[in-house]
Amino acid sequence: QVRLVESGGGLVQAGGSLRLSCAASGGTFTTYAMAWFRQAPGKEREFVGGISVSGSSTYYANSVKGRFTISKNNAENTVYLQMNSLKPEDTAIYYCAAANRVTSSPNTYSDWGQGTQVTISS
Repeated sequence: QVRLVESGGGLVQAGGSLRLSCAASGGTFTTYAMAWFRQAPGKEREFVGGISVSGSSTYYANSVKGRFTISKNNAENTVYLQMNSLKPEDTAIYYCAAANRVTSSPNTYSDWGQGTQVTISS
């Protein structure tokens, strides 16, 4: 089991950028695939993107492709989500999660952070 702590959320205007961080501890980070999910009020948790165990492969939801970038720093036990060209519909709580492979289903992931709020104003 790994403990995950997200940070970096906040309030920005549409068109702006944010970088979220997810720091891992208590597990062997190099053996985990990591993903970001988000959940807006009244909506289901949705897959944003993921990165493979090695970090060589990344996957994105169509809604964020070309705007968001996931990276993984094994030396720092941290995964990042760089978010550019933000839109009001990106407003949500963002969660990082760990598993042995990347899928878009939240059920795949056994370890979750507490979430960080991202709010985009129009």
